[in-house]
Amino acid sequence: MKAFRLDELEAERAANEGAYLQFLRERNMSVGLYALDAGDLDPQKPHRQDEVYFVVSGRASITVGMETTQVGRGSVVYVPAGVPHKFHHITEDLRVLVVFSPPES
Repeated sequence: MKAFRLDELEAERAANEGAYLQFLRERNMSVGLYALDAGDLDPQKPHRQDEVYFVVSGRASITVGMETTQVGRGSVVYVPAGVPHKFHHITEDLRVLVVFSPPES
């Protein structure tokens, strides 16, 4: 079993001074913590993997392809591989668990 604590992952991510921390990588998936602070711009480009976002905290909008929705704590968003997507209008610091399948390369 592998178990993680969100506060420890956030501290490790912050210590590495990056917006993204991959903390689990297996044969069929990888999982990471993505952080954007209020007012930040999301620099993402489309990925070659399917993604699922689970919003742990914060508030923002996300556009996936041509669709936009607001997200907050507890929101889950699926992003198909190759589809442009970005978080925007981030009004509260955003912390998101990201699951890639297959694993992010």
